[in-house]
Amino acid sequence: MDFERIGQTGETGQSDEPERIDAFESELRQAMERRPAPPSLKSRILQQRSTRRTARVQSYTVWWQRIAASVLLAGVIAGGYGWRQVEDRRKGERAAQQVLTALRITNHALNDMNRRLVARNRDEQ
Repeated sequence: MDFERIGQTGETGQSDEPERIDAFESELRQAMERRPAPPSLKSRILQQRSTRRTARVQSYTVWWQRIAASVLLAGVIAGGYGWRQVEDRRKGERAAQQVLTALRITNHALNDMNRRLVARNRDEQ
């Protein structure tokens, strides 16, 4: 449809405004005319709604799974770090026990050596 300025004259010099208004009104009536909905409209609308709802639920599910995986991963990392701390402390305690045992053995060996030296010195005098 050609929308020209109102009051503009055509090539004949006469206004064709009434024809345009009639054509516009006719087109408007046609566009605004009540028509029955297609039989498949309701099923298509319900299908689209179901599809959107399913997509939304899947989206929420994916986000919750990601959050759960992140929390689980953080827990595993924190647990591994804590376990390593405990293991390092146990190794340190075991090493300290070994050092103390070695010092006791050395102390006994030195005491035994001192007794022998003292006994030898007495025998020589």
